[in-house]
Amino acid sequence: MTMHFHTRRGIIGGAAAAALVATLPGAALAVSAGQAQDLVNRMVTDINGVIDSGGSESAMISRFERIFQTYGDMPYIAAYALGADGRRASPAQKKAFTAAFSGYVARKYGKQFRKFIGGRIEVQGTSKVKNAYQVQTMALLRGQSPFDVTFFVGEKSGKFYNMYVEGVNMLLTERTEIGSMLDRRRGDIDAMIADLRRAG
Repeated sequence: MTMHFHTRRGIIGGAAAAALVATLPGAALAVSAGQAQDLVNRMVTDINGVIDSGGSESAMISRFERIFQTYGDMPYIAAYALGADGRRASPAQKKAFTAAFSGYVARKYGKQFRKFIGGRIEVQGTSKVKNAYQVQTMALLRGQSPFDVTFFVGEKSGKFYNMYVEGVNMLLTERTEIGSMLDRRRGDIDAMIADLRRAG
């Protein structure tokens, strides 16, 4: 399977979407290496369909959010992004944050996918890493050297929960971003959630 890209900046930003695309409920359980690799293959195919659709940015972002919800473990990713502050958040705040984070991820990374036509990602293979499967892929862009993009699928959840692009951990990147947003609001979780709904 392949995923199309146009610029190196696009893959680094959008890969997160693919990863963080990789991040909401709905995918089949990946209890084996083969199933984990199939999950990534199907996700890539769906992303290609959106990219090639030629739809408006808003329509594409809406479809990307559905892809994230299908293939990824968004509750886990959102909780990780919120970090230690999640311990003082109420159940209602956690629910609101997860919903806002899902939309934020779709907007932030979905916008990048419009620039990705012209290249592709090829799945290379899968290996077991602790309680997850590591799906190794290669990003091939026009006029640039190939580089690694690694997806992580939880063994028990069967869903995508993280991605590394040339060693850059997207999960940690989002935790840092959410932490910065909270700092700007002096730790006010409700205010940060309101900002998150407009961010991306």
